[in-house]
Amino acid sequence: MKIVDVRATTVAVPLEAPLLHSNGAHWGRFIRTLVEIETDNGLVGLGEMGGGGESAELAFAGLKPYLLGHDPSRLELLRFMIANPTASLYNNRTQLLAAVEFACLDVVGQQLGVPAHVLLGGAVRDEVPFASYLFFRYADPVTGEGEVRTAEQLVEHAKALKAEHGFTTHKLKGGVYPPEHELACYRALAEEFPDDRLRYDPNGALSVTDAIRFARAIEDLNNDYLEDPTWGLNGMRQVREKVRTPLATNTVVVNFEQLAANVRDPAVDVILLDTTFWGGIRACVKAAGVCETFQLGVSVHSSGELGIQLATMLHFGAVTPNLVFDADAHYHHLSGDVIEGAGFRYRDGRIAVPSGPGLGVRLDRAKVEQYAEFYRETGNYPYDRDPGRPGWYPLLPNDRWADPGLRLRPGLYGDGR
Repeated sequence: MKIVDVRATTVAVPLEAPLLHSNGAHWGRFIRTLVEIETDNGLVGLGEMGGGGESAELAFAGLKPYLLGHDPSRLELLRFMIANPTASLYNNRTQLLAAVEFACLDVVGQQLGVPAHVLLGGAVRDEVPFASYLFFRYADPVTGEGEVRTAEQLVEHAKALKAEHGFTTHKLKGGVYPPEHELACYRALAEEFPDDRLRYDPNGALSVTDAIRFARAIEDLNNDYLEDPTWGLNGMRQVREKVRTPLATNTVVVNFEQLAANVRDPAVDVILLDTTFWGGIRACVKAAGVCETFQLGVSVHSSGELGIQLATMLHFGAVTPNLVFDADAHYHHLSGDVIEGAGFRYRDGRIAVPSGPGLGVRLDRAKVEQYAEFYRETGNYPYDRDPGRPGWYPLLPNDRWADPGLRLRPGLYGDGR
């Protein structure tokens, strides 16, 4: 079996409302590049990649000469062919490799008639549990709905998600408003859901001192972990030495060199493995094995997925024995998807692992064209800017917090999606 074609299509899928984070915002839509790898036996494998609000079509076009004629089952060769670590000093292709690997696993699974998780060692669970990934949100500029700015709005949003999807773990994405405001919001969640588990993630925006102060202020709560409260392994290590809440990261341990450094000199307790950031599902499985050896916690990180990447997260979660924390997903913030059928559904806070061959999802061509046209209409957006604060960008550690008393003014950026 040989690769005979590589195709990439950029889509924009609307969100219920713009999502705020420490570096800016998801401007009311996810922009994702869909990858199709066709083989000489007529099979088509699917991949997916983000890109910070931008298309990656040209990058995949540049990989086409590398991929044509390659056997998609030879994934170790593929890793070095695309993302050789020394060559990658000049053209970091780790996330491109991930999307290509997804598609190759998909096509090999189709060829053999087995789900991707069989190729990865076999499932140890049939469902993966998820947390209710919560964001501060601007109201949708079209509907005027979806705003999450106050503690009361956050609690109501979390209650609605719990009622609809059954979540028993709640993660708050912070680093947007002053720490004292986010602390009050986080404690309001804990008061509303005394039996549920919590986690807080300011994306490394806090200083070491503020991170320690925040961690000590929540030590009485039912926390899974504090995720990336400050930046860097050394900063995290300083926080870890002074607090009792476990620390987690998806930003400062994102490759095997950093994982080795954390094993030798611990700075975090939980590694949030992302099938895109690490360069594929197989890399995450390998990293999870290292974490099992050294008794580090593991969870599945979300980098903003549509159904294709969510399928990769589910297959990874299926084969990971030491998945001791609920996974993250942005999926419930989406207003649509590009895959056939009604998309993935939560049941009691869990999503069933796909059982079809390969990744177990197929593209709905009408939806792809709909969302490709929406991308052509709306274009890219700067992920690291906030549409409600023109000219703003954060420092690290940050002290340029948003004002929780201000709302997004209509008309600042097109239709907001």
